[in-house]
Amino acid sequence: MAQDLIEVLDAVKEECFHKEHSVYPFAAWEHQRERVKQRLRDLPSYVDRAANLIHCMTLKAGRPKHLDLSKRTMLFLFTRLLNKSNRDIEELLVLFEPLFGFQVSYKSIERLYSDPEVRLALHNLFILLLQNEGVSGDYAGDGTGYTLTVTRHYRTATAKHGHDFLFVFRIIDIDTGLYVAFGYSNSSEMEAFHKAMDMLRRSGMPIDSMALDKYYSSRKVLALFDKETTLYLIPKKNLRRAGMEWSRILRQAAEDPYGFLKGYYLRNLSESGFSTDKRRFGGLIRQRREDRRESAVFSTTLLHNLFIARVRPG
Repeated sequence: MAQDLIEVLDAVKEECFHKEHSVYPFAAWEHQRERVKQRLRDLPSYVDRAANLIHCMTLKAGRPKHLDLSKRTMLFLFTRLLNKSNRDIEELLVLFEPLFGFQVSYKSIERLYSDPEVRLALHNLFILLLQNEGVSGDYAGDGTGYTLTVTRHYRTATAKHGHDFLFVFRIIDIDTGLYVAFGYSNSSEMEAFHKAMDMLRRSGMPIDSMALDKYYSSRKVLALFDKETTLYLIPKKNLRRAGMEWSRILRQAAEDPYGFLKGYYLRNLSESGFSTDKRRFGGLIRQRREDRRESAVFSTTLLHNLFIARVRPG
């Protein structure tokens, strides 16, 4: 029965989804763009709030920081937004010194990636944005990769190894288009997925529904969600044993194949988000240290939430 259901879903997909056309709501898009501008206007105050939540109880040896935490965090976001090398940013700061009011060396910019206070401020900023925007509880997730060397490209490489790529999994809110959790790994997308799920659970946000690719259609993945969560997940065609884990998913697909497929293909929102993020913020990670690579990919997650203008076509 499961195999027959998979064939029915394929037929429904071919018959219905290629015929759908909708007029894009340009007025709603302009309204969302105004929200993006407002987020950017409020960003300095958000950063100040995120920085004020941090209280360091230990004193570190060495020279004191030239910039306070808010300025270091804004400088880090500015660096990641421009997607330039540290030396390029150093030269731009010389040009814009009348605007920013400070100059730093390229080494100081690189150290921002591993600055524990900056990393904490970024995490607080991520949470504050989600709290302000609000999330629906309906999510989709998918994985992608970031290139570690200029000679390899994630999309065209046939073999993907940890020394050439960094695997990232992000969970996106369907209604707002905001990323609510992310995970990274040097070995596999599956490990990155489990890290993202751990982050989502720790946040305490509700999980009403989740749409995932067939790659994640295993019993171990199904066991991560309770019965109250609606899963839009299609088993692989070589499925041999459905088991009780698949029963509620297959029953839902059998009752409403069209509605189930509409929920399942909402995961395409993740793919379009990845494409937009890499075009805007880059797909190359230049950092060598593990903690600095994590800061780089997390900053892309944060910048996405600042610039996203999600409009659902009617």
